[in-house]
Amino acid sequence: MSALPNPSTPPTSPSAPHTARLRHFVQQLAALVEQRLPEPDTLAQGATLLGALVAHDDWLPDTYAQPHPERYQQYLLHADALGRFSVVSFVWGPGQATPIHDHTVWGLIGMLRGAEDSQAYTRTPDGRWAPQGAPVRLQPGQVETVSPNDPAIGDVHRVSNAWEGHTSISIHVYGANIGAVQRSVYLEDGTRKPFISGYSNGTLPNLWDLSKNPAPAA
Repeated sequence: MSALPNPSTPPTSPSAPHTARLRHFVQQLAALVEQRLPEPDTLAQGATLLGALVAHDDWLPDTYAQPHPERYQQYLLHADALGRFSVVSFVWGPGQATPIHDHTVWGLIGMLRGAEDSQAYTRTPDGRWAPQGAPVRLQPGQVETVSPNDPAIGDVHRVSNAWEGHTSISIHVYGANIGAVQRSVYLEDGTRKPFISGYSNGTLPNLWDLSKNPAPAA
């Protein structure tokens, strides 16, 4: 995978985030999952909603955009009270990447800041894991999907920060409280290790104080 050239100035985060954008997204997504549509329809409509959210980089609070020098961070932004979905910011420091892993539920990934490379994997007849196709470069405003139920989309991949010198941030939406889901990481030889990811934060952004955060202009 090739890395994007380093820009002369690193990306900056907003000083006064319009968290009303995230609140509006959460409300729209809750209304969508309430319809209990077939998964392909949920993914298609959810991708449109997430694309509209990550089209703006003025809403994510700095607290949930901080990298860690040793590992990527997974900050919970919202968890549906009924466990139907969760919204997470993934913060990638330079050179950071995931192992090969699955999700076991549908997912949407929207690029907010920087860029990331996603390499899909497929299981070979002898039980090993091998790269499937070329890596996908996700740029700001773009959205991709994962699904354990659609082989054409796939659910097993490895993700890495495409920028060598700066932090990248992507916004993930999953069809469950992803930090509590038992999932798996894999070695290329087929070795499987179960894990539950949890989250990097102990507090959530306050999306519900309407008096302090009016809706921004579109």
